This record gives sequence, structure tokens and C-alpha cells, in this order.
Amino acid sequence: MPSPGTAPASAVDRRPVLAWALWDWGSAAFNAVVTTFVFSTYLASQLFVDPAIVTAAGGDDKNPALVRALADNASLVGIALMIAGIVVALVAPVLGQRSDGSGRRKLWLGVNTGLVVLAMAAMVFVEATPSYLVLGAALIAVGNVFFEFASVNYYAMLSQVSTRQNIGRVSGFGWGMGYVGGIVLLLLLLVLFIQSFGDPDAGGLLAVTKEGGLNIRLAVLASAVWFGVFAIPVLLRVPEIPAQRRRVRVGFFRSYAVLWGTLRSLWRDSRPVLLFLIASAVFRDGLTGVFTFGAIIAAQVFGFTSTQVLYFAVAANVVAGISTIFAGRLDDRFGPKRVIVASLIGLIVMGGVILVIGTSVPLFWIAGLSLGLFVGPVQSASRSFLARMAPEGREGEIFGLYATTGRAVSFLAPGLFALFVGLTGDTRLGILGIVAILLAGLVLLLPVKAEAAVIR
Repeated sequence: MPSPGTAPASAVDRRPVLAWALWDWGSAAFNAVVTTFVFSTYLASQLFVDPAIVTAAGGDDKNPALVRALADNASLVGIALMIAGIVVALVAPVLGQRSDGSGRRKLWLGVNTGLVVLAMAAMVFVEATPSYLVLGAALIAVGNVFFEFASVNYYAMLSQVSTRQNIGRVSGFGWGMGYVGGIVLLLLLLVLFIQSFGDPDAGGLLAVTKEGGLNIRLAVLASAVWFGVFAIPVLLRVPEIPAQRRRVRVGFFRSYAVLWGTLRSLWRDSRPVLLFLIASAVFRDGLTGVFTFGAIIAAQVFGFTSTQVLYFAVAANVVAGISTIFAGRLDDRFGPKRVIVASLIGLIVMGGVILVIGTSVPLFWIAGLSLGLFVGPVQSASRSFLARMAPEGREGEIFGLYATTGRAVSFLAPGLFALFVGLTGDTRLGILGIVAILLAGLVLLLPVKAEAAVIR
């Protein structure tokens, strides 16, 4: 493949672009189904609370013992994700660096994606009893680790399917495919496995029994197949970067020294780029917290059923997709930084609103969809901002570092969420941790200037 920026946009074969974007489409199976709207809320439900506590509560969702037990379960999921984030922080930066020019980028994308699919498939064994809660939380953590490792390779491949003239459009196309894939998959799961059609004890048109959470477990298993199938095209259609173009290979631990050299170069010659990487890593982790724990808050605080959570998920994805397309025009007119700043302020305000609206379901719908309104623009404008700053011929390295720095702090939002929930015993107050992360990212972003990077 020619170096990014050396070929006109028309010279890029669209088939590899579509194949690359289909991984994003398929990855909605993990992002939307496992970590956000289905499996995480399944673990946070009363099904995983001691039956004695549930019986004593007598259907009272405000029962202190029941509320505390649910909060403890949510905190356990947060702790599992925090541990996963620490593992990612220690390993992902070096894995991303070592994949550059190795000639094995697709191989490691395939291996890590396969491990995510296996973790998802294993979730079918997580029965709806308290004794399986730890297994469920562990599988979410393992899936997150290997999903982040796969994402490092996937983001780095962006330069292999685009030129400097269309890198933003290609990146946006992939992001849009992710939103659309999430909507399609959630609707399919809702119809086939989750929505009750006349029989309250069975889910979906397939009439799968709800006993032991079987309908939810089979929905996750179907999602694993979905991800596995749509991950195949990128492995077959996207050309591998030639091995002879890789840098001098060093040992694994020596790679940390090389990584340190790159960071020192950015600090010395391109400090705004490094500051943006740090700021975006922080506020993107806040966005992850919104996705991961938003559904848990909806279920535990506002009493959403699994079906209602999915309806909300579909609506949120539609809003996010539309707002992201519209924000692309604002990006071109006013600049990506202004879009990011405005969106982060919107997220912080809406997070505060959720804290004060009590248990009003209509108000939660308004505030929750408003959060979705701002999430997509932050993500798309962040890519656009970095694409404008990246030096010609070094886009892959810069975007790889963008991916790895984002994962390096991925323990912050889960950790603070678990901390606030654990201290207060109130799942709703976990959002304070997420808002704190978004605010910190905004403060770090404000002094950043849009300057082209120089790496020596």
C-alpha cells in the first residue's frame, strides 16, 4: 500500500474500506450488547441478589437491603473493569508500538478478536444466580482486555485503507457503521430473544425460556457469532502492511524504552499533540463510563426492564448517529476543538441533571438521550482533530498512540464509579465519578492548540 497522503482519494479501493468498517459494525456486539445494554444490566439485576433479600423486600425496589445488594453487584462489575483497565494500561501501549510495521497486524487483530468472541460465547454459562456473578464480571473484564488489544491494531490499520485526503471520511464511515450495527443487532435480539410476545416466561419470537436467564445468555451467544462473522472481511480484504517496512525489532521490555523515546520527542517538539492525547484519553474514558454504567443506572435507579433498556439503547444510537453526522459540518465550519468542548459541557450538564431528577422515567429519557446527542460528536471530532495534527506519513503511528493512550487510563471511570457507589451505597451517585472524569478531560483540553506534530 502507498504511504498515506501519496495517492489521491480515488486511488483507494473501496472494498478494503468496507471490509475494515465491517469490524466496527460487528464490534457493536461487544460494546452495545455486553458492556452497555444487555449483559451488564443482566448482571446488575435482582437475579444475582440473594433470594432471601429479594423475598424480604417483597417487590419493594426501595428496600434498603435490596438497594445495597444491587449497589454491591454494580460495584463488583466496576472493580472488574478497573482491573481490566490496569492490565490494558500496562500492556496495550507496547503492543500497539510493536504491531507497527511488523507485518503481523492482521494476525494480532484476528487473535485478539477471536479471544473476545470466545469470552462472549462463554457468557452463555453465566446462569442467573448469585454464585455466577463473579464469573460474569470476570468474563466482562477479560473481554474488555482483549477488545482493547484488538482495537489498537484496528485503529492502526486506518492508514492502510485511507489517504490523507479521506482519512476523516473513512474514520467517520467506520464509526457510523458501528452505530448502525448496534441498532440492527439490538433490534434483532429484542425481537428474537428478549421481548415477550404473550408469554411472560419466554422471550422473543423464538420463545426462549427466561428461566436462569437463558434468553439473555443465548442473545449474548448470538452476538458472539455476529462479531466473529463480521470480523472476517477485514482479515481477508485489507492488505497487510509489508514486514520489511517495520522498524528495528527490539525485545518486549526494550519496547518500553522506545515508547518513552517517542513520548519525549512529542514533549520536546510537539507538546500540543501530547497534551491532546492525554486530554482525550481522560475524557474518552468518561465516555466509556457513560456507555458502561448508563444502562446499570437506568435499570437500578429508574426501574428499566431489559426490554426497556434495549428500546432506550436503540433510541440513543439513532440520536448519536444523527448528531455525529450533523456535528461533522460544525467541525468543518468552527473547528473540531470547539465541537469537543461544547459536547463535553453538554455531557457534564446532563450528567448533573440525572443526579437531581429523582426517579422520573420521562426526565431520564430526555436527559439520557441528550447524553447520546453529545457522545458521537466528541468521538468523531477527536479523530478529526488528531488527523489535522498528524504529520504526513506518520498518521498510523499517531493514531496508534491515540488508541493506546486512551486505553492506558481506562481504569479511571470504572474505579471512580465503584468508589462512589461503594462509599454511598447508591448506584445513582456513581455518575459523580463519570462527571469528574469528563470535567478533568475538558480542563486538560482547553489549553491545547491545533499544531502539526513533529516526531524525530
